Amino acid sequence: MELHWRKANSSDLQRINEIADRIHTGLPERPEVFEEKVRLCPEACLVLLAGDEIVGYGISHPWKLHQIPPLDTFLENLPPNPDCIYVHDVVVLPEFRGKLAVGMYIEVIAQLAKAMNIGSLALVSVYDTDPLWSRFGFRVVPPDTTLSAKLQSYGETAKYMICDLIR
Repeated sequence: MELHWRKANSSDLQRINEIADRIHTGLPERPEVFEEKVRLCPEACLVLLAGDEIVGYGISHPWKLHQIPPLDTFLENLPPNPDCIYVHDVVVLPEFRGKLAVGMYIEVIAQLAKAMNIGSLALVSVYDTDPLWSRFGFRVVPPDTTLSAKLQSYGETAKYMICDLIR
């Protein structure tokens, strides 16, 4: 079955949270936190469809490099002069992985960043997924003391990664 991404809407939030709860058992976030991100930056928050079924999601928003938002925390506002799009979370259910869906999502977000004159993407890799993200041009950035402290809430394997879009 062919997979495709579309913009998330408020009626998708229950399914997004079901998937998040299934995959991120050690990194829970309240439904209201996802809802805020979708509301603040709907063009970067997408759901992955297999037919009519939501089988994944991607949540991103403009942000500042080296300043990761703490997990399960409201953003309140987006920064006035963002220099990256922060890829907060991309999840594809295990039975639908291996079909290039993550790459398709990153391409959409990279195009959005370019349209917004933003030159970088950033994320926190969890569950030792940094090799996956490296395939899409992300590189691990050694954290300073402040960033190290923030990364702790993302788990032991958390790594801050940046993808430069302007080369």
